[in-house]
Amino acid sequence: MKERFEEHICQNFNLKDKRILVAISGGVDSMVLATLFYQLNYDIVLAHCNFQLRGEESDQDEIFVRNFGENLAVKTIIKRFDTLQFSAESKLNTQLSARKLRYDWFYEIASENQCDYIATAHHADDNLETFIINLSRGSGLDGLLGIPQKNGKIIRPMLLFSREEILEFAKQNSIHWREDSSNQTEKYVRNKIRHTIIPVLKEIHPTFLENFKETQHYLSQSSRFIEENIQKIKEQCFEEREYQTIIRLEPLRNVSDVDFVLHKLFYPYNFRNISDLKKMLYAESGKQLFSPTHHLISGRDYLVLMKTSPKNEELEGEGIIFLINENHFDRKDTIKLSISDVRSYLSLEMTILKQDINHFFDLEQLKNENNEVAYFDYDTLQFPLMLRHKKEGDFFYPIGMQQKKKLSKFYIDEKYSLFDKDQQWLLCSQENIAWVIGKRMDNRFKVTNKTQRILKVSIL
Repeated sequence: MKERFEEHICQNFNLKDKRILVAISGGVDSMVLATLFYQLNYDIVLAHCNFQLRGEESDQDEIFVRNFGENLAVKTIIKRFDTLQFSAESKLNTQLSARKLRYDWFYEIASENQCDYIATAHHADDNLETFIINLSRGSGLDGLLGIPQKNGKIIRPMLLFSREEILEFAKQNSIHWREDSSNQTEKYVRNKIRHTIIPVLKEIHPTFLENFKETQHYLSQSSRFIEENIQKIKEQCFEEREYQTIIRLEPLRNVSDVDFVLHKLFYPYNFRNISDLKKMLYAESGKQLFSPTHHLISGRDYLVLMKTSPKNEELEGEGIIFLINENHFDRKDTIKLSISDVRSYLSLEMTILKQDINHFFDLEQLKNENNEVAYFDYDTLQFPLMLRHKKEGDFFYPIGMQQKKKLSKFYIDEKYSLFDKDQQWLLCSQENIAWVIGKRMDNRFKVTNKTQRILKVSIL
């Protein structure tokens, strides 16, 4: 086994001159893993978690691991966790709490001790158990791939070996270990599978574990093939922009196995209902679909994918507000600013123009400017100016009109899509809309023949 382990390490992991943090519980799997690394002269640090869930037994595990590290003269780091308290505070069950505490701590001490990798002792039987658990839950292909051999800093070099092989190696090499009594209870699903289901499968097919490893190898190859083809489809359809993704619909409408393709493309954005996604392929413009983290908006022949604003940033549709204070102009007459939120991006230049004997305003010329420039009577504005998106009840007095108009009605008249409404920036004099940016000014802030100072605002 030692020779196979060494060959496996050399072929599949780049561990030469690397420092490895070895997770060690005191059980046979991790004791064999630590011993193999030690015998092969790898630079290792041992890390043991005492979750204080089994009373005296947990404490004896800690003492056992500490003595093992001292006998090898290997640095051993031990931490005690109040797992039950963390579970109550985080509202996670005990197993998930222990997992989170364990891995968070491993990453922390790996960094502190300049460890390149974190090695855990998961083996082939663990992988089979995970496969059966995921299969019973209705997992997709990704779940059936089991425990990955490498996942960032985490490496699992024992997946090649069965529990039986590990036990045999421990006995032959006089490696002592601790038994975890919780592994015997059938309170946990994994233990039921380990003690009830897998023995029956091995009885029916003695080579079941080897067959499983071969099948999982083919599944991994199939998964890679699928991912490569999904990536090709994504490159055809997805156009990444700074704050959104534009998705061309024509390739998706014509793709075969559309349910599977939509699942693979949109699962990372937390869309789960395939039926709703299929409807979006042919939805009328403005139709929206929400996931917990993102939303889709349909256009004529495209979808727009955007992150959903966090709840603490958006209250009753008011959204994020950017303030422009008058003191921004204290030292210079021109300022430039760029702002963004999860919806859109905006870059503006603001300049104060002053009328004097050498500089008179030509009102007709100002009227003929394009929609990307607006001129305001500076002295009618109330600071701080605000840049924001729409909110309930918004209205303004469009230039040339004496009557107010609801912003929602203006959007309808201008044929805004839901997407356009969501992205439109407003420049406000405190609460009053001064400019629907790039579209229409408010009549109350226009330049007149009495204007002494102008605020010129340009879209960059």
